[in-house]
Amino acid sequence: MSRQNFTFTSESVSEGHPDKVCDRISDAVLDALLAEEPEARVACETFATTNRVVIGGEVGLSDQDKLSQYMQHIDEIARACIKDIGYEQEKFHWKTCEITNLLHEQSAHIAQGVDASNEKEEGAGDQGIMFGYATNETDALMPAPIHYAHAMLRRLAEVRKDGTEPALGPDAKSQLSVIYRDGKPVGVRSLVLSTQHLDEDLTSADIRALVSPYIHEVLPDGWLTDDTEWHVNPTGKFVIGGPDGDAGLTGRKIIVDTYGGAAPHGGGAFSGKDPTKVDRSAAYAARYLAKNVVAAGMADRCTIQLSYAIGVSRPLSIYCDTFGTGQVEDAAIEAAVSKVMDLTPRGIREHLSLNRPIYQRTAAYGHFGRAPDEDGGFSWERTDLAEALEKEV
Repeated sequence: MSRQNFTFTSESVSEGHPDKVCDRISDAVLDALLAEEPEARVACETFATTNRVVIGGEVGLSDQDKLSQYMQHIDEIARACIKDIGYEQEKFHWKTCEITNLLHEQSAHIAQGVDASNEKEEGAGDQGIMFGYATNETDALMPAPIHYAHAMLRRLAEVRKDGTEPALGPDAKSQLSVIYRDGKPVGVRSLVLSTQHLDEDLTSADIRALVSPYIHEVLPDGWLTDDTEWHVNPTGKFVIGGPDGDAGLTGRKIIVDTYGGAAPHGGGAFSGKDPTKVDRSAAYAARYLAKNVVAAGMADRCTIQLSYAIGVSRPLSIYCDTFGTGQVEDAAIEAAVSKVMDLTPRGIREHLSLNRPIYQRTAAYGHFGRAPDEDGGFSWERTDLAEALEKEV
């Protein structure tokens, strides 16, 4: 029997967190190349520190002249990201920070494992294990701690950027310890929020008074009580933020990107990688499948694992765990998922329409639990596969 009464904690970070600045730039580079050519190959990494951004990795277009032209725009792509996030600090400003572009052509030895004369047999871009998870404890079919940790920071970013709360800075972190009773989330035991502020005279008490209405707004009624512990800017001042305060790197917040530790993560980061890289696309597919299993009422919770080998098109294994909540056998779900969806790298990309510039928006506040966009963004959050899965089991 799984535990029914416990407290579970997850954290989130804002779009202005140093690592998220880097994720955003890497995904902006990816989007720009995919807009140029849907089959573009990208593995882009970004490093940021005081007044400096370094971008490196491998990229590829079929037209080398176009690639050369594109490389001339890396500087402006990075600056546009930093400007939109809101950094205009003396030691990290979108206008003045130094941008170094070290991107180069993709390795031919990696490409040979992915490219194939028969495009249907196109191989995976790397080996690896990918996990997807869903639970019916929130409407988004996400674990409550990470879902609401994201929601808090996303709301604060909205009021910062629309001018409602100009005292807030871009850099922030949240953490929620959620109380579960009978397996369901019912309240918040403790709440941690550290947010950058531009007014040096603001105290921790001032910041709590400023953010409290927005936190109450996004959390379910009754979750915050007199017993909830609040820790708002517990170290005091937080004026120096972003890469000026702490270096950032692409792919360093993978648990924030997924399920907040409530479910396994395969280890591979997402940002800056084109969808031939299965550590991104197959993780999206696994979430899509797990979410549809739960949306179909086949289980209250579901984990799907997929595994791949570089250069091999079909998944090596498919694993399902419904934690004893399934209405059908886990083995039956394992058999069904490969019947309702082509899980080759190309099959995933085509089913979820991943070869388009939809990734910059995923860089902050989680890759999962978001509403699908009309232009195809967050397509893996659709629940249009539920009926087909039900028929197969």
